[in-house]
Amino acid sequence: MTENNQRYSPLNHRLAVILSLSFGLLLAFFMYAGFIFGEHRQKPFDTDEANVFVLAVARFITGVLSFYVLYEFCFWIFRKKWKNSRKYFAAFFGTIALATLISPVVSTAVLYFFQPLPEHLHHFFIRINIAASVIVFFSTLFLSIYFRNHQVLLENQRLVAENIRNRHEALKNQLNPHFLFNSLNTLDGLIGFDDEKAHNYLQNLSSIFRYTIQNKEITTLNDELNFVESYSYLVKIRYGDNLNIQYAVDEKYLQWHIMPVSLQLLLENAIKHNVINDKRPLTIYVATAENAAIKVSNSIQPKLNAETGEGIGLANLVERYRLLFGAEVIITKNGVFEVEIPLIKQL
Repeated sequence: MTENNQRYSPLNHRLAVILSLSFGLLLAFFMYAGFIFGEHRQKPFDTDEANVFVLAVARFITGVLSFYVLYEFCFWIFRKKWKNSRKYFAAFFGTIALATLISPVVSTAVLYFFQPLPEHLHHFFIRINIAASVIVFFSTLFLSIYFRNHQVLLENQRLVAENIRNRHEALKNQLNPHFLFNSLNTLDGLIGFDDEKAHNYLQNLSSIFRYTIQNKEITTLNDELNFVESYSYLVKIRYGDNLNIQYAVDEKYLQWHIMPVSLQLLLENAIKHNVINDKRPLTIYVATAENAAIKVSNSIQPKLNAETGEGIGLANLVERYRLLFGAEVIITKNGVFEVEIPLIKQL
């Protein structure tokens, strides 16, 4: 959990108060019912019926205080960024130890206002509070799992909505009037001048359209590279030898998975934000790394009037990988702009 998540964790003070009041009331009710309807109503307390209600109220107060202290401690442990095994061990045994310590302090302190307690009842209250500590631990464990699963469900719903928007934006970026206008103009210039090149251009344009309208949340690196090559063919018609894209992709990663349009987005950003001309040609490198990732990098040649994005771009790509796979997209900028995208072996 991040620091921000800890601050707004569902395992908070308000929930501790609600649970403490609920269990404290339940404990007092069973104690009162045991005194009134039990066959041995004089045990373990030697008291008359006039004091039963007072003792039940006292037990409610001590129960609420005990449960609150135990819940606060248990919640504090569960909010730690520890491994689950260590967290559960510390919470379980720590809560029992705390219950043992606070039992004579909290329980007997309040009850002594009403009557002295026999010595053997100290052990009785210790057992009661240890039982309470077990209840606290397992109820906290249940709530933690419930809240975590609920959070995952909410994040998945958010991810679905985000991916729908991403597909729409990716499609819009590829099919926007400016892109179509340039593509059709280029195609018109090739027809009659170089029919073979015009045919190849049309085939690659068709591949781009077909790829961007597919309904996939994930694709293979091989398919993404084929799409990138189609996209590269189109843009290189415009920039000629001034734009060079070099590939160094290990074949063992070709069937690993990547989000659609990820590499194309990085190429598009490089082309959009850097100067590309005869004096300053641009080379973009696409290469796999030994840590099961693919890197896209280029030297930084910023335009004087850089084009602005549409608000999804790279930040959105980073967020999608974090939400869907719990993986980080690494961005470095030190003379060379490099983005490293993790490849996913198994879905």
